[in-house]
Amino acid sequence: MVLTAAMLVTEAMSISLCNINTNDLEKCRPAVAGRNPPPPGPDCCAVVKAANIECGCKYKFYLSSYGINPSKAKAVIASCGARIPSCFRRLKN
Repeated sequence: MVLTAAMLVTEAMSISLCNINTNDLEKCRPAVAGRNPPPPGPDCCAVVKAANIECGCKYKFYLSSYGINPSKAKAVIASCGARIPSCFRRLKN
């Protein structure tokens, strides 16, 4: 899920992936990148709750190459009140 958000920085076209429009993933980018990201906003949490996060697990290993910290992605998922998928459970916050 979050990997696709990183790709959107250079792509204007939107596709549906893991039950969401990929353009909407950009709403979460500030909360998963950088050293001290802000907490996710309501728009980001709406995206997280609509997403099939288990589906996004197959992209987890590509996150760091796009400047996204997988542990921060896990924290955003938890902060938004969504169920943390198995592929993120072992990551430290």
